Amino acid sequence: MEPVEENGGAPRVGVPTYIVEGVVAALILVLGLIVIFGSRSLGSGWTTDGPGAGYFPFYIGLILCISAVGVFWQNVLSKKRSTEIFVDNVQLGRVISVLVPALVYVAAVQFLGLYLGSAIYIALFMIIMGKYSWIKSVIISVAVITLFFFMFEVWFKVPLFKGMLDPLHFLGY
Repeated sequence: MEPVEENGGAPRVGVPTYIVEGVVAALILVLGLIVIFGSRSLGSGWTTDGPGAGYFPFYIGLILCISAVGVFWQNVLSKKRSTEIFVDNVQLGRVISVLVPALVYVAAVQFLGLYLGSAIYIALFMIIMGKYSWIKSVIISVAVITLFFFMFEVWFKVPLFKGMLDPLHFLGY
């Protein structure tokens, strides 16, 4: 991590842009290789009836791999690589403070269902991140989820996922 001066103040410490671009290029290369190997198992060649099932995905994977190598070369191995800070510690902390609760919400939905899980997520997010009172947060959370329930389950007749512990599951919805 390289410190960089920002507006004459204290140096920013964080991850340089070229490292982030290199990681993304490597992930795209892995994705391209997965597509290539998957399409080879489907038959990526030309058959008597025309192209095999994996013919076009093979070339899409090949394009992804070539592009990823080009991006990696240009942004990581080049002398013109960008050493600016992509994200500093404060910004990364803000992202993580939103990402971790979202991951917990996704895991909780499996047990609580979309309605109950979303109600809890909205209320807690408002209380913790928004610094709203718990009364206002619970009222808004319940109002939003009630609106969604009527919109999807009653009006559109589209059932949303209910987890093992969702009370609506036991009420026949």
